[in-house]
Amino acid sequence: MNWLNWRRTALMAMGAGVLAAALVSAMGAAARARRERAESDAPVASAGRLYFLDTHDRQVMSANPDGSKVQVIAATAGMPDGIAVDVAAGQVYWTNMATWSPTVRFGAGSLQRADLNGSHVTTVVPSGGTFRPKQMTIDLKDGKLYWSDREGMRVMRSNLDGSDVETLVETGQRVEGQRGDPKDYCVGIALDVARGEMYWTQRGGRSDDGSIRRASMNLPKGEDPAHRTDIQVLFDHMPEPVDLALDLKTRTMYWTSDGGDGPGADTVSRAPMDPPLGSAGTFDPAHRNDQHILATGLNGGIGISLDLKRGRMFFTDLGGNVYSANLNGSDEKTLLSDMGSLTGITYVASE
Repeated sequence: MNWLNWRRTALMAMGAGVLAAALVSAMGAAARARRERAESDAPVASAGRLYFLDTHDRQVMSANPDGSKVQVIAATAGMPDGIAVDVAAGQVYWTNMATWSPTVRFGAGSLQRADLNGSHVTTVVPSGGTFRPKQMTIDLKDGKLYWSDREGMRVMRSNLDGSDVETLVETGQRVEGQRGDPKDYCVGIALDVARGEMYWTQRGGRSDDGSIRRASMNLPKGEDPAHRTDIQVLFDHMPEPVDLALDLKTRTMYWTSDGGDGPGADTVSRAPMDPPLGSAGTFDPAHRNDQHILATGLNGGIGISLDLKRGRMFFTDLGGNVYSANLNGSDEKTLLSDMGSLTGITYVASE
């Protein structure tokens, strides 16, 4: 079993715990050396900037969209997973799936923020305000952070300063000391703010019981997060979907897969946001035939972000790679490799 498979098994079997902590420390020096090589005389940057997370060395990083000019922005308080940037404010936000302290090696997760130059690192939602936060996004219109809480089995949001934390969806009830059902693990998150809708993934286990769902960004009147009637299952029986990205103009959703079985495992895929309806005006989310696999052979696919102006997408995997490709999957390139263990990524266009 290689180190990546060992990491996956440890994360799923025991919430990472001591094994994940050991892995983080064991691989650090080699990853830093590889990163220094990648930072050497790279070509002049193309437009925009990539921001991504290394859960191996627990840090926020950035690079040009061609893979040049790699920089470490900030150290994180734990295992970073989801990332989002507020360009106007010059700030980057990220989730920590778990936090470290001198006494607790795998504590409840948190959300942090820093200026884009790495200064003013601030804890926005402290450990305990959420449990295992994964991917995240920002609603700048209403000043809200949205994130999925995996073992917490929730979709959550707060104000940009971390106040007014809310649970919007609750897919299962967390019991201390138990991990719950993986099909209830909320992982990816994306927003269609104009329509007031949020999309999220529920990861599932190795039996291909993951799903993609959507609902209103606000709770229906008189309902609670555990008993919402507006949740629509768009895809079902999937191999571990993780991160999501939306092209709202073409009404297309893109997602990554980490593991599972079958042709959709360890891939990047896309499909219409609005499923095709049959003659009876319904559809079967477990048997949609409009999914298109765009990239295969990922080493644990995690983050994805779109450059819609240039028709490119960027995605990462736990094997330490950053990739780019056209939105139809052609012209795939490996921009960075052996960069630790990469999770969330976001692309920010230059004005």
